[in-house]
Amino acid sequence: MFEEILLIKFLNDIEMKILMVCLGNICRSPLAEGIMRSKLPEDFIVDSAGTIDMHQGSNPDKRSVKTAAKYGIDISKQLSRPITTEDLNQFDKIYCMDLSNLKNVISLAQNEDQRSKISLLMEAADLNHASGEVPDPYWDGIDGFEKVYHQLDEACEKIAEKLLISKAQNS
Repeated sequence: MFEEILLIKFLNDIEMKILMVCLGNICRSPLAEGIMRSKLPEDFIVDSAGTIDMHQGSNPDKRSVKTAAKYGIDISKQLSRPITTEDLNQFDKIYCMDLSNLKNVISLAQNEDQRSKISLLMEAADLNHASGEVPDPYWDGIDGFEKVYHQLDEACEKIAEKLLISKAQNS
């Protein structure tokens, strides 16, 4: 009973739940999850998922872990998981890394409320990098991960700023 009361209190204290989505949930979205967590207070929940289950249960790519660690962010304990239809109910904001991810996540939406939660990360951040997408660094060397880290860091900074301003205005 006490645990249930604590869980209810915890869930009521949560400001917002954010989900970062890429293809396999081992490169971009784990980085985005770690970066966004570092920019928001604890009353924001940040998670990540992939549109495929190929890497389910795996830790992030070693190059993502190394790049994040270089900037003081530990993503080594994250585990890959596929996005589910329940995620579209549970999360307030769902940020996709590229157009293919966006299309796949939108195809899971069962209503307009769910669709309205889904957007491209770079568009939500009002950033116009090339195609508006975060490129998949999987086939690149460490330099590709470094570039993606900086792109994600800039986007997460902009989004976190917007979310914190909104929180302050609604308080």
